[in-house]
Amino acid sequence: MSTVSEAAWYVVQTHVNAEAKAARNLARQGFEIYIPRYLKRRSHARKIEKVAAPLFPRYLFVRVDMATQRWRSIQSTIGVSHLVANGSDPIPVQRDVLGLLKAREDERGFIKLDWRPKFSLGEKVRVLAGAFADNFGLFDGLGDRDRVAVLLDILGRKVRVSLEADVVSAA
Repeated sequence: MSTVSEAAWYVVQTHVNAEAKAARNLARQGFEIYIPRYLKRRSHARKIEKVAAPLFPRYLFVRVDMATQRWRSIQSTIGVSHLVANGSDPIPVQRDVLGLLKAREDERGFIKLDWRPKFSLGEKVRVLAGAFADNFGLFDGLGDRDRVAVLLDILGRKVRVSLEADVVSAA
């Protein structure tokens, strides 16, 4: 009777902002790594840019064959906090999870997030950043691309403004 061992994906928790460091060190040991990333909007010094960021901060996926690989070395890898486990037994990720994540990647390997707002027409919203930060308004529909239309009360009248969708939240 022969047993066929098969590699599975597991979750590793990393130290704060150490996903790349942990991934490099795990890859050096021969493990296959996957860090799902997306383009995050960042405002800095009056500039707005999109930067790559981990979809799950402090977490990455590692593929391990428990029967043939020295998986316990993961625990002492620089950048790694621990392998997610139930007691001392690492918990494998369901088979379709990584496939579903990879299916949402664009041509550059970034996860495409559903940017469409979850607001209803006329719902009260709050502007989080930009020239209208901390103002409240009413959701007035979708604009072009990643923008939404919001009715703001400016100088005693309703003014329709077009804003980036990610700077507006439910009030």
